[in-house]
Amino acid sequence: MTREIQVYDSTLRDGAQGEGISFSVEDKRKIVKTLDDLGVAYIEAGNPGSNPKDMEFFGGMNGLKLEHAKLTAFGSTRRRGVSVEDDQGVRSLLSAGTPAVAIFGKSSDVHVKEIIKVSLEENLAMIRDTVAFFKKNGREVIFDAEHFFDGAASDEEYAFRTLEAAAEGGADWIVLCDTNGGSFPLQVFQLTGKAVQKLGVPIGVHCHDDSGMAVANSIMAVEAGASQVQGTLIGFGERCGNANLSAIIPALQLKRGWRCVPGDRMTELTATARLLAEISNVTLPPGMPYVGRSAFAHKGGMHIDAVSKAPSSYEHVEPDSVGNDRRILMSEVSGRSTILNKVQPYFPGLKKDSKEAGMLADLLKEMEHRGYQYEGAESSFELLVRKRLGRFKPFFRVEKFTVIEELPLENGRVSSSALIAIVVDGEKKLSAAEGNGPVHALDKAFRLALDGFYPALRRVHLTDYKVRVLDPQEAMAARVRVLIESTDGHMCWSTVGVSTDIIEASCLALVDSIEYKLLKDVEARIKAFI
Repeated sequence: MTREIQVYDSTLRDGAQGEGISFSVEDKRKIVKTLDDLGVAYIEAGNPGSNPKDMEFFGGMNGLKLEHAKLTAFGSTRRRGVSVEDDQGVRSLLSAGTPAVAIFGKSSDVHVKEIIKVSLEENLAMIRDTVAFFKKNGREVIFDAEHFFDGAASDEEYAFRTLEAAAEGGADWIVLCDTNGGSFPLQVFQLTGKAVQKLGVPIGVHCHDDSGMAVANSIMAVEAGASQVQGTLIGFGERCGNANLSAIIPALQLKRGWRCVPGDRMTELTATARLLAEISNVTLPPGMPYVGRSAFAHKGGMHIDAVSKAPSSYEHVEPDSVGNDRRILMSEVSGRSTILNKVQPYFPGLKKDSKEAGMLADLLKEMEHRGYQYEGAESSFELLVRKRLGRFKPFFRVEKFTVIEELPLENGRVSSSALIAIVVDGEKKLSAAEGNGPVHALDKAFRLALDGFYPALRRVHLTDYKVRVLDPQEAMAARVRVLIESTDGHMCWSTVGVSTDIIEASCLALVDSIEYKLLKDVEARIKAFI
């Protein structure tokens, strides 16, 4: 029988404690839906006793029907010297109305004596009483044994007594927490195995990444018998972050054959990770395993040749098994085979020895000599190829544009204005916009000018903007390369522009970004029709 691993996502609670992360109530609702669509088992949505925003969120979630996940509220054991019935935090947690609650309590004797300053016996009573209270009130109870692995290093016997107290209270799950993120995989494996053997309660694991081993520690805990894994979908969280579930889920499901999410949802993993990053207003690291843009990117000539013959030679799983794509990176050292591999998806009839293949190889070298670089801007390369081979019909034409920059305002922001004239199917359109800087103003002016013709562009926005000076010895006359990354919430793409004028370079990259989005929309419609 396939072993089932319960995936417990804490993006909305532990993830929200990461630096630079702040969710609105609406953000939290969108993330709940996103995670439920993926098929995780539990969504830890916040601490209702800690702030009004979480109370508002839980109040608005009453009656919500989720397809896969159980919404879970998070809180602490009762305070010392207070009965569980009279503890305000406990009452707030109960009032959240979630089917499951996560209760954290101290499993380290050092924390008990020096942080919360209670006796070891009182700490055990706090754990036991709180768990029993929520069980009596019909909740599924997950006990998070905070600092368990550090506690076991200090006093293993007492650390296990805290787990036993939770079991005595009726806990449905006992989760071993590497709260400081400093444990090693073998240590996690051994202690998890002991907990599985000693307790008659399902065991989970909650790891932080302070030493870069959260994923490895989580997998070792599962190997030792844990059946719940906690983390955040794309790894962000307090300090160095939490265990990255987007790496753990496919590792366990695709490589070990253990079910983490419904089988038909695994191919949605990359899109889900990118959507969650978009909602969270963070940039997904390109090198993130399985779901990053570079996870299946190949540049070395021998690598590309090998992958084209046997993909498993340099890919540990098939990219489409997690909804990602293989990317063949372009550079001036690319030969005809590399170019052919890159363009065949949209020009399947192109042959290695054809005149067109040779022409494209020469074109790539010419463009890179002028300062273009396509390994991070494949979308611009595809447009370049289509235009050179006469396989592209322009969606619009930029007739002229002007950007005016003003002095910085009192708050330090730079106010800029852009005026643009475009032509679509013979119709001329003028548009003006103000923005926080010239590129922002230019981007807004493009959108305003094209909105009536291509409303799908409303969903597009820039997620990254990079500028590199190519020949600094030329001082103010130096060429610059502008790289822009864009998204529509589902697809991400990168484009490039080069000029001695940074505004012109930005405009070139923006035009490519817009054209690429419109091209892919047309192709999607044609594919759906066929």
